[in-house]
Amino acid sequence: MPPQNPQRDDGLRRVLGPVSATCIVIGAIVGVGIFFTPTSVARIAGSGPLALWTWIAGGVVALLGALTFAELGGMYGRTGGQYAILRDAYGPAVAFCFVFCNSTAILAGGIAIIALVCAENLAAFVAGSVPAPGTVGLIAAALIALLAAANGVGVRWGAAIQNVTVFAKVSVLLLIAALAAFATHHAAAAEPVAAGAREHSWIALLFAGLVPALFAYGGWQHVLWIGGEVKDPRRNLPLATVLGVSIVVVVYVAVNWGYLRLLGHGGVSGSHALASDAVSVVWPRAGGRFVAGAVALSAFGVLNEQILSGPRLLFGMARDGRFFAPFARVAPRFATPAPAIALIAALAATLVFAAGKNGIDRLLTGVVLVDAVFFGLTGAALIVLRVRHPDADRPARVPLYPVVPALFVLFEAAIVVGAFQIEANRAAAWIGLIWVALALAGYALFFRNAATRGAAPGR
Repeated sequence: MPPQNPQRDDGLRRVLGPVSATCIVIGAIVGVGIFFTPTSVARIAGSGPLALWTWIAGGVVALLGALTFAELGGMYGRTGGQYAILRDAYGPAVAFCFVFCNSTAILAGGIAIIALVCAENLAAFVAGSVPAPGTVGLIAAALIALLAAANGVGVRWGAAIQNVTVFAKVSVLLLIAALAAFATHHAAAAEPVAAGAREHSWIALLFAGLVPALFAYGGWQHVLWIGGEVKDPRRNLPLATVLGVSIVVVVYVAVNWGYLRLLGHGGVSGSHALASDAVSVVWPRAGGRFVAGAVALSAFGVLNEQILSGPRLLFGMARDGRFFAPFARVAPRFATPAPAIALIAALAATLVFAAGKNGIDRLLTGVVLVDAVFFGLTGAALIVLRVRHPDADRPARVPLYPVVPALFVLFEAAIVVGAFQIEANRAAAWIGLIWVALALAGYALFFRNAATRGAAPGR
């Protein structure tokens, strides 16, 4: 039986329009990385032009993924849609493994570390200095609790916060590009290629630079997690995915052009506080505090997005009978998956105090590599589902099929392989493998024989 689109999930309300859905896509992608990652890309590329072309190439790959996920989003307009896609394409064990790794490590760990970054930069913006680690931890935990409560009392609250922060942080990034465009002083356009870059072809350098660039572009899949609360998901999920990614590509290329124009390749590749250094070229006194506020705002926005969308993935799996039943419940008054939100927030707050920033970073490095594999598998699922269900209702269809999804999957595979060329990543990958083993053990012990609630694929 082909995938089906239920009009609503039990207990949840379809209240999110196309603007909110698009802001979720943008907010999931644009985090704090764009304020720092261009330094790594420029260092790898070895020259300013190639660094900018790397961001353009990353945008092309992101658009290939957006087009692929747009078709899947139109088919699976339900909460936790990515779980259902992986389940229908590869079986419940693979889907469970994805949600377990995502919820326990990537999502909880990401919320924890983003909350710490937000707390540090918020303190720097307000007080001009970063307080002691214990105080930063308390502020981070308070931010997690605040946003968990806001999202617990209604998806409209979470969406409203998301919309405001997305418009604000996109404006900040475009402001940096505008400062570069109108600045009377700018770095030399032509600079010598870095010595290390001469040892490799430009194609090798481009692919190496795509590793950090594509991590900064990732996140548009989050809109699939909240499909059960989006109005007219057959239209709005594909629209939000493609439009959101397109806006991010334009913004990222513009701000990277601005960084290079203000600082030059040498300034970008050697910077330890990239956005601050770039703004300080035009505003020498206000640059540091301005960027601290911008990073805090961006971190707050992506923190809210993670708490808004992430628990829906766990909720969707629980409703499918593959996770503990209490997390399939909805708060009757607020129509939100409150138990799932509370669990993710509690895990994140625990990591803030138990692991600290360095411990969380080691956990994320390993498990994010595993998540990248699931990202590619989700893209490949479109081909699998086309073969299995050729007559399924597809409100949006990827153009140039199967070229677009195949190229996306090949690029993702290349990025995973490229990431493992880094020694630190190979060591951290053992953490990811341990997490996969824990997921499979949990599935075998508790949920292997569980009956799914939806008889048809996509339900």
